[in-house]
Amino acid sequence: MRLRWLFFVPVVVAALAAQGEVYPRGINKGIDAAIQRGLQFLARNQANDGSWRSSGAQGGYPAAMTGLAGMALVSSGSTPTRGKYWREVRQATEFLLKNADAATGVISVPSEEGRSMYGHGFSTLFLASVFGMEEDLRMQERLHGVLTRAVKLIAQSQSGAGGWLYTPDSGGDEGSVTVTQVQAMRACRMAGIDVSKKTIDRAVDYIKKCQNPDGGICYSLGSRGESRPAISAAGVAVLYNAGVYEDQPFVEKAMKYVQKNVSPSSDNTGHHFYTQLYYSQALYQRGGKDWDEYLVKFSGFLLGQQRKDGSWEGDGVGSVYGTAIAVIVLQLPYSLVPIYQR
Repeated sequence: MRLRWLFFVPVVVAALAAQGEVYPRGINKGIDAAIQRGLQFLARNQANDGSWRSSGAQGGYPAAMTGLAGMALVSSGSTPTRGKYWREVRQATEFLLKNADAATGVISVPSEEGRSMYGHGFSTLFLASVFGMEEDLRMQERLHGVLTRAVKLIAQSQSGAGGWLYTPDSGGDEGSVTVTQVQAMRACRMAGIDVSKKTIDRAVDYIKKCQNPDGGICYSLGSRGESRPAISAAGVAVLYNAGVYEDQPFVEKAMKYVQKNVSPSSDNTGHHFYTQLYYSQALYQRGGKDWDEYLVKFSGFLLGQQRKDGSWEGDGVGSVYGTAIAVIVLQLPYSLVPIYQR
């Protein structure tokens, strides 16, 4: 019954929105038009095998890009069987399932992704979100098996300090990979996949230990160094995902650092879209005036940056990356995907 509910609500709300009957708080006709153009760009640029690849200098990263683009589509209300982009969601699901290693559990395309844990994290996040919308029992079983092995891989590759690095056997850790795994595990847990609370607790503790006196979060527990706005924003977002809220002093301190050092409309770090992917989630979780003001500013920035073909260039990684992130953020008010809900 729960699976039917998760499927039914996104489709109905998305259908009403498409008819112009529903605009959640903060969304208007102009923002909706930008979202639709972004979704259309992603649909047009999906490869025949169901994947997306980056067009930037960083390489293909098909698992990571497919996971991100897939999240943009399901955020619009499409599922593997219903909605405007159901075919694209189904094809993306099939691509990632085919590239899930049955022996190790890692979801990746080894020839194109040297840093496989990024792709694994984003792919697991997407497949866990799809699992709650899937109607076909055989596909549910396939997804359950892949996600169970994916979670096991994440737990086994956790470092002694509690974080993760670029590959399952690295034994190290750093912030950006760690937050990707935490969000993937949280999505799996919400979908009913068994996830060790101990693994999540150790990861949360890792993020806590990476906090500097100024409230920000550093790149790595081992290397320390100065606080980094992007990783700090990501850290706050996944702490909220993990159920750690602002009533705990270290979370509020981290959020104050991020609000002081991150602007929705400008960036000098080269990681603007990455930062906003997580900063937006953190503010949406908090709600209130901060979120309302943020959405006005960042949506204004995005509408000014959108290209004629509906895409956004993201951090030099490519248009699939930038467009997926922009569309995910703009669709947060629709609240159609469990991991992004308040």
